[in-house]
Amino acid sequence: MFKGFTHTVINVSEAELNVRYGGNGPPVLLLHGHPRTHVTWSKVAPELAKSFTVVCPDLRGFGRSSKPADRPDHAGSSKRAKAKDCIELMSQLGFEQFALVGHDRGSYTAYRAALDYPERITCLAVLDCIPILEALSRCNEKFARQWYHWFFFAQPEKPERAILADPDKWYGGQPESMGDEEYVEFRRAIHDPETVHGMIEDYRAGLYIDKEHELQDRQLGRIIECPTLCLWSKFDDLEDIYGDVLGIWRSWAPDVTGKAIGSGHHMAEEAPEEVTAELRDFLLQHI
Repeated sequence: MFKGFTHTVINVSEAELNVRYGGNGPPVLLLHGHPRTHVTWSKVAPELAKSFTVVCPDLRGFGRSSKPADRPDHAGSSKRAKAKDCIELMSQLGFEQFALVGHDRGSYTAYRAALDYPERITCLAVLDCIPILEALSRCNEKFARQWYHWFFFAQPEKPERAILADPDKWYGGQPESMGDEEYVEFRRAIHDPETVHGMIEDYRAGLYIDKEHELQDRQLGRIIECPTLCLWSKFDDLEDIYGDVLGIWRSWAPDVTGKAIGSGHHMAEEAPEEVTAELRDFLLQHI
């Protein structure tokens, strides 16, 4: 995996981050989703590294990165805390401005960084995501049926017990689509109780402190100022549930463009060539 990349641990002020980085050119930070680690980008990152310097961390709470201490408000797992990690990580690598790409739960950290640190983010790509507040405001019967896990994961203790009873059955995943080494790393994560807890805390933070941060954004009229790309999986359910995905994003990121990708949810694994092409074209225009 990641031929030619450096693999290391980088300490930021509140976390130890498991990181791979490589390539040459303008910097791009790639953030994974749930329940993946940074190796979900293993087919995309080396191709992007032909034109860019690509940085792929495990988010705090995920993979081999450190796990934040539990707090009643879940602040250690908030997207604001994770965005701060990302800013500090890129500063340590010598990048004061950079492009930011996030998939799934990583998208929440990505757009939080764009909101909190607009001077640092040159452009933003969000994959399979709409803002948390927008999802909750559209919480209807279809949402409850198809995204019930948001509310189950918000409960104390029970989600971890259910997942760890049979992580492979709960999460699925196949080496045929992920790659053999990637699948081993994925299974290591989902069988580790501390990592499973860290991943679920990300959801608890989403329905508590992250939602409050987005309410503050709305009240203050804050928007994402940089050019934004939104991609979503044609064979997943984002468009089915929400309809006009770009229309939803436009009130948060006025300079947004995007399209559906011909894949299921884990698009960087299932459609890496299409994802790479869309990201490369966008990044070359805006970095």
